[in-house]
Amino acid sequence: MKAVDAHTYLAALLAAPRPGAENVLAFYDHRVGHICTDASLLLLPLDDHICHRGDGLFESISYRQGRLFSFDQHLARLKDGAAALGIIPPCPWDTLRRIILDVARAAGSDHGDMRVFLSRGPGGFGISPAECPQSGLYVVALRKKFAGEAFYEKGLTAFTSAIPPKQEYLARIKNTNYLPNVFMAMEAASKGMDVAVTFDENGFMGEAATANVGLVDEHGRLLCPELKRILPGTTMLAALELAARRHPAPITVVEAPIAKEQIRTASEMLLFTSSTLCVGVTHFDGQPVGCGEHLGRPGPVTRWLKDALLRHLMEQGTPF
Repeated sequence: MKAVDAHTYLAALLAAPRPGAENVLAFYDHRVGHICTDASLLLLPLDDHICHRGDGLFESISYRQGRLFSFDQHLARLKDGAAALGIIPPCPWDTLRRIILDVARAAGSDHGDMRVFLSRGPGGFGISPAECPQSGLYVVALRKKFAGEAFYEKGLTAFTSAIPPKQEYLARIKNTNYLPNVFMAMEAASKGMDVAVTFDENGFMGEAATANVGLVDEHGRLLCPELKRILPGTTMLAALELAARRHPAPITVVEAPIAKEQIRTASEMLLFTSSTLCVGVTHFDGQPVGCGEHLGRPGPVTRWLKDALLRHLMEQGTPF
């Protein structure tokens, strides 16, 4: 095989198969400085350390009816992660914020998902950040089909993952090194179940591959794991706030270690994600969750939180 000129190579590159291209609505690469809507040009330098070292951060931001959910909270978490990794964005933070809004507008859809990637940047194939003269910024708007009521009525099945929770110094950073999460997704697929849930060496609950997990205990309290070895999910944090100030009957919120045995006596098990908000876990390790008429079915707190979260996030959403 002989080397070809740039024109020949570029033509072949643009003609190459691109699975998932139909879901890419618009994107931005800071090196180029323009927004584009042709998915065949969504390309990433292989020597960007986000590719071969996982040295980067990302945020997934849902939007509906032209409003970005928890936008400032996502940006705050991105800033915290950037500080932890020592990554300086290639532009001021207020410019980065404006770019995300511009890409959302260019997508031409009032609902979807944004992906924001802040990378160490291109510059070499070693491990040292010194190789990279400038960080990378990539923003992508994706087509998203949100779940219907049948999904929430059915709920999800979950099980104990063989994958341990991440170490504390990594768990709270939404970095792109997601191999443990990939293993958890593979576990779920192999078992024909929906969600793998981690537990630490002391038997305390962690999180799911791409979601936070909580319980409603037998006393009606909403429990979430300590924010040590789990990612502080924006949806879960919003849910805890809404539950604590529910009117006329506030729900007691407790952040504490949750032992696996507590699932057996829980009245509800909940899963929090940016796109599905709050979904009930109906079975765990093959056993139904809950009690009474809600045994093995999504419970009342789950149902209320799903609707309350949607209202809250719409009201507080950032328009673009």
